[in-house]
Amino acid sequence: MRLTAEQRAIIREEVVNAFGPEATVRLFGSRLDDGKRGGDIDLHIEAAGSADELLDRELALHGRLQRRLGERRVDVVVLSDGSPKRSIDTEAIRTGVAL
Repeated sequence: MRLTAEQRAIIREEVVNAFGPEATVRLFGSRLDDGKRGGDIDLHIEAAGSADELLDRELALHGRLQRRLGERRVDVVVLSDGSPKRSIDTEAIRTGVAL
């Protein structure tokens, strides 16, 4: 995994701030491969809330992560509890690592 312990802690803290302590966050994508370089930080979050609430929280999270992690590209995918899983959700849950 190509995230430092400090970066993982920041991500967990900001996800809790934005989505609450019940939310789960996974890292997926190229940052899991230690043999690669660069790449964006792909996060998959499962949380409760309406589509509008989750969008507001996602945007707030993105801003906080930009401030705290620097100018790294961060992609956030949010799955509402109880919603049907999309193919990206299935892949992130299957291959991702919980932070």
